[in-house]
Amino acid sequence: MATVWDEAEQDGIGEEVLKMSTEEIIQRTRLLDSEIKIMKSEVLRVTHELQAMKDKIKENSEKIKVNKTLPYLVSNVIELLDVDPNDQEEDGANIDLDSQRKGKCAVIKTSTRQGVNKDSYLILETLPTEYDSRVKAMEVDERPTEQYSDIGGLDKQIQELVEAIVLPMNHKEKFENLGIQPPKGVLMYGPPGTGKTLLARACAAQTKATFLKLAGPQLVQMFIGDGAKLVRDAFALAKEKAPSIIFIDELDAIGTKR
Repeated sequence: MATVWDEAEQDGIGEEVLKMSTEEIIQRTRLLDSEIKIMKSEVLRVTHELQAMKDKIKENSEKIKVNKTLPYLVSNVIELLDVDPNDQEEDGANIDLDSQRKGKCAVIKTSTRQGVNKDSYLILETLPTEYDSRVKAMEVDERPTEQYSDIGGLDKQIQELVEAIVLPMNHKEKFENLGIQPPKGVLMYGPPGTGKTLLARACAAQTKATFLKLAGPQLVQMFIGDGAKLVRDAFALAKEKAPSIIFIDELDAIGTKR
């Protein structure tokens, strides 16, 4: 008898099962069979749901791929509109399907910087800010390497430039704590060859700032408003590349005496 018990324990049969009668074991087996069937049906249901979700994901991915087909229509969001769910159209043949979509609506205009689908006007991508090509050419690609030691005979001008430009850029928090509003720019004047550009480049090198160089005659354009747009784009580019220094050479071309 001990041998039978030992073999049963080795086979993994519990003591509770060994004490059951034949009828109880048969009933227990039927109960386990029904549980197995339920589990199999549950697994089958979950498998079908998983496959349905995979098919839906694949379908949506194809729709996104179709919607993102180039070219985009370049637009800009100028106003967000809250959609009122109570404003529902009556049933009929002429139903605006776009108005039934849930979410935010936006009024957009063309010729600016949002990429939208050319058919449905669905916003797909935020495009980078567009600047005039002439403004992009103003940016000096290589960071200036000039030092104040390269400039001779302008110690007073260097000190004034450091106080007006360099210190407010490198120690902005100190000016804010003292309640001092530093100047936004400095006017350097003098005949050609006296080191005005060299001073500006040395200042940009010390502050590790982006250096934009443009000439005053560039701002005098044939069409009205074209020069003003150049100035706006130049300052917008400088703001994006901050910290930046804009050096306007030959300013007397537009800033004549009054």
